[in-house]
Amino acid sequence: MTIKGLIVDPVTSSPIVLLRDAEGHKVLPIWVGPHEANAIAIQIENVGTLRPMTHDLLKNVIHDLKATVQKVVVSDLKENTFYALIYLEVQGETLAIDSRPSDAIALALRARVPIFVEESVIDNAKPFDLTGDKPDTERLQKWLENLDPDELGKYKM
Repeated sequence: MTIKGLIVDPVTSSPIVLLRDAEGHKVLPIWVGPHEANAIAIQIENVGTLRPMTHDLLKNVIHDLKATVQKVVVSDLKENTFYALIYLEVQGETLAIDSRPSDAIALALRARVPIFVEESVIDNAKPFDLTGDKPDTERLQKWLENLDPDELGKYKM
């Protein structure tokens, strides 16, 4: 998956990370908190900070412990809550660390590793299929098409 953008839900004013599949047909919205959205936005926009933010610190700790981030996976969806795993390689072994998707995505951007979503999550989340004819799909597609491209990735606190 790639990050299509970071936008604000016009109804709830909550930040949403939009993940898009490789083919560009499905968009999976994941609502996140404002602090996590800011951490993602800073990295999308390549904005430097004077001191390391939490996700920068995490990346630095992983690096200093001679480990590497391999990938992140949005792994589950239970009762409208997404779950993620951060896969680390430590001394030749792979470890899967439980994470919120927003934190995993913020770390993935900093570590420049791929973001995956399990098929079961995609199926259960009923992501917006941009190739379908469903009313919700048409509404989201129209909404996405009407978004100003300059606004994608520019979530403001």
